[in-house]
Amino acid sequence: MKLDPKHLAQLSVIVEAGSFQTAADRLGLTQPALSRNMKALEVRLGAALFNREGRRSVPNTLGIRLARNGQSIRLAEEQASILADQSAKGTVGELRIGAPPIVAGRFLSSATAGFIRENPNCVVEMRTGLVHELRTMLERGQVDVVFGPKSLAEPSDGLDYVPLIDDRVGILCRTGHLLTSRKRVMPSDLEAQVWLAHSRGSLLRQQTEAAMIASGVVSMHIVCETDSIRSVLEIIADTDLITTMPRATTEPYLARLIFFRCWVQSRLDLQKKTGLLPPRRVDWPPDGVANHGCHGSFGVAS
Repeated sequence: MKLDPKHLAQLSVIVEAGSFQTAADRLGLTQPALSRNMKALEVRLGAALFNREGRRSVPNTLGIRLARNGQSIRLAEEQASILADQSAKGTVGELRIGAPPIVAGRFLSSATAGFIRENPNCVVEMRTGLVHELRTMLERGQVDVVFGPKSLAEPSDGLDYVPLIDDRVGILCRTGHLLTSRKRVMPSDLEAQVWLAHSRGSLLRQQTEAAMIASGVVSMHIVCETDSIRSVLEIIADTDLITTMPRATTEPYLARLIFFRCWVQSRLDLQKKTGLLPPRRVDWPPDGVANHGCHGSFGVAS
């Protein structure tokens, strides 16, 4: 049975007002017109909504229950009206963000919280993924902006790119590790270490391998692989394993138990819409790792 939502909404006003005349005044109707609408609703239901008590019409149990539904209809209409007004004024919207897990964590949490406070009517959706997954999200229109490396897009994609930070990548190890006492870390030092590697196919894994090759590191003794940033930090803090991490995006996670050593330059980028950014270049001296490293960028594209 389909009921007229307008009649249900009017019924709720009658119950709230306590009389047909007061309700009619609130609704901008005449009392006879409102009575006809209620009569039509009763005919549709095949049941009475009011009991007569002298000259007054008092809502019965069914009338009160349907009035609650009518109140929900009125509330939904009011909320829709407010949303429409906000949209017309440009004060409401939706922001869908894509980012690698480490960036989407503490690095973006403070900025996201601030944005929400300043834009309480904007819905924010945060999605995480590896670099290739973020590109797919952009291509499918599943996100509006992506925080990620410049390698996410190519010049032909027509993105507006804005660099955000210089996020140098370095060797991460626990405080007190043998490498922390070295004035200069050589390729042979890194070959002698036991490594925790990032998941295969991740940009950080590709950057690390390219940097090792460019510096003259022939082999890496990898005993653990993971795509969990939390696992990386906890394992490194409790063992003699080493790994590579970007400093700016990792620093919010750091405790006194973790130490950064050699820096490799990379940047963090914000990307908007779809596409990839120019591939990063490797410029790391083969005689040592402590001076510089592979270069890339992280910024904004739209």
